[in-house]
Amino acid sequence: MLIKTRGIVFRTHKYGESSLIVELYTEQKGLRKYIISGVRSAKARTQASLLQVMTLLEIVAYERDDRDLNRLKEIRSAYIYDSIPFDVRKGAVGLFMVEVARKAIREQEENQPLFRFLFNRFAGLDAAQEGVANYHLGFLLELSSYLGFSPAGVYSAATPLFDLEAGEFVSTPPAHAHYLMDEVALAFYEMMHHPAPKAHELRLERETRQKLLNELIRYFQLHLEGMGEVNAHLILREVF
Repeated sequence: MLIKTRGIVFRTHKYGESSLIVELYTEQKGLRKYIISGVRSAKARTQASLLQVMTLLEIVAYERDDRDLNRLKEIRSAYIYDSIPFDVRKGAVGLFMVEVARKAIREQEENQPLFRFLFNRFAGLDAAQEGVANYHLGFLLELSSYLGFSPAGVYSAATPLFDLEAGEFVSTPPAHAHYLMDEVALAFYEMMHHPAPKAHELRLERETRQKLLNELIRYFQLHLEGMGEVNAHLILREVF
C-alpha cells in the first residue's frame, strides 16, 4: 500500500551504483528504511539536499509491514532550514540531537507525540533567535520524558543529590558512583524546568555546561540498554 507521512532523516547509506538507503523516523510508522533509486546519478530528480541528515520531509512510500526495506515513491521538504546550514553552532547542536535520537529510539511503530516533539525541536532550533548553547541540554531532558525515564523529585537542602540510576533526587549518596552533586545537581534540576526553546534563559558556566552534558549522556546510557557512545558532543565542546 501507499502511505503519506512526514519523516526526519536519521542516516543514509550508499546502495548499489546510484541509490541510497535512507533511515527515517516517520510520523506514521516510527523507524523505517527506504531505498531511493537513482538519486546519485547525474539525472536524478531528487535533490541531494533533501537527503541530508536532520532534513524534515514529506514522503509517499510503498509500505509493507513484513519488509524491513521499502521504496520511496515521492519525497519533498516539510520544512526548509534557513539558518542551520549556515550557523556552525546550530549545525553542531542539530547533529548531536540527531545522533542521540537515532541511538535512543528503536520503535518501528507509530508514536505521533514523540515525532511531533522531534520535528518541532529541529524546526525550533532553526528558528531560534537567542543563543543555543543550552538548547541540546533542554532537548535531552525533554526527550527522556518521551522515552519513559523522566527525572523525578526536587533539588533542595534535604535532597541535594541526583541519583542517575534511580532517576530522582535523594538525600544521601547511593551505593554506586552514578550520582550528581553540588553545582551540577543544581544545574540538572534547573534545566528540568527549561525546555529547549527557553534553555537560553538559564545561565551556565562553560565548565558546568560541559559536565552537565556528560552526565546527561550517562543518564541516557544507564536507562537505555545498547545506547552506546555519543560522539557529536565532542564537536559541541569545540564550538562552544
